[in-house]
Amino acid sequence: MHRLAAANDRLTACRIARASDAHFQGDIDMDTALDLDNATAMAATGQTNAAAAVRVILSPHGFSIDHPDSELGERLMAESLGVADRDAMHGILKQLVKASAKGERPDAVNLGFMISMIKSIKPRDSVEAMLVAQMVSVHVMAMRCAYQLANADDIARQDSAARALGRLARTFPAQIEALNRHRNHAEPAIKVQNVRVGDGGNAIVGNVTQHRSVIVSDKSGAAAAMDARMHTTPDRGAREHDSVDARGEAQG
Repeated sequence: MHRLAAANDRLTACRIARASDAHFQGDIDMDTALDLDNATAMAATGQTNAAAAVRVILSPHGFSIDHPDSELGERLMAESLGVADRDAMHGILKQLVKASAKGERPDAVNLGFMISMIKSIKPRDSVEAMLVAQMVSVHVMAMRCAYQLANADDIARQDSAARALGRLARTFPAQIEALNRHRNHAEPAIKVQNVRVGDGGNAIVGNVTQHRSVIVSDKSGAAAAMDARMHTTPDRGAREHDSVDARGEAQG
C-alpha cells in the first residue's frame, strides 16, 4: 500500500511539472489569443484614423501639418488636395490660408472647412486642385457678402453687398460646370447614321457626330457630289424663261 501511494504521488508531481513547463514554454490559451488579435486590430485602426485625420495648424509664423510623421502627413495632405508634390501642396495651402482670413488674420475654422470641402470633392489632378480651391474660396466670400448684406444699415452698403453676392453666386455654378467639363473631356463621341426626318424637318445627309451638345455633319463624297449637282443644275422653268427672252431679243 505504501508503494502504491508513493507511485501515485510521483505521477501527480510529473503532471504538475509538465503543465508548468508548457506554461513557461509559451503555450497560450485560445481566448487569450483572440484578445490579443482584437487589441492588434484596434491599434491598427487607430493608426489608420490618425493618418486620415491630418490637419493644418496655424501659428504666428505660418502653418504646419499636424501629424506624428511629418513626411507621411505631407503625403496624405497632397493626396487630399489632388496635387503631385510637396511644393504644389504648400502652394495651395498658403493660398487657402490667405483666403480664409478674417480681417488680417487667417481663420482656423474657415481653413478647416475649406480643406474639408476640397477633400470631399476629391480633385484628381493639379488643374482640378486649383479650380476646387477657387470654388471653396468663392463660397466663403459669398457667405461673407451674405452676412454683410444681412447686417447692412444703409442703402449703399446693401447695394454693394448685393452686387458682390450676385457676382459670386453666378461664378460658383460656372466653376462647377467647368469642373464637370474638365472631368468629362475624354468622353467618346456618339455617331448616328440613317437619321429619318418627318414632314417639315431638315435632314443632314451623311454621318452625324454628336459630342455633348455639338452636332457636326460629316458628309461623304456621294453626298457632296449630290450637293454640287443641286447647286449647279439650273431650274427648268428658269431655262425656259431664258429661252423665251433670248428669242424675243432676236426678233426685236
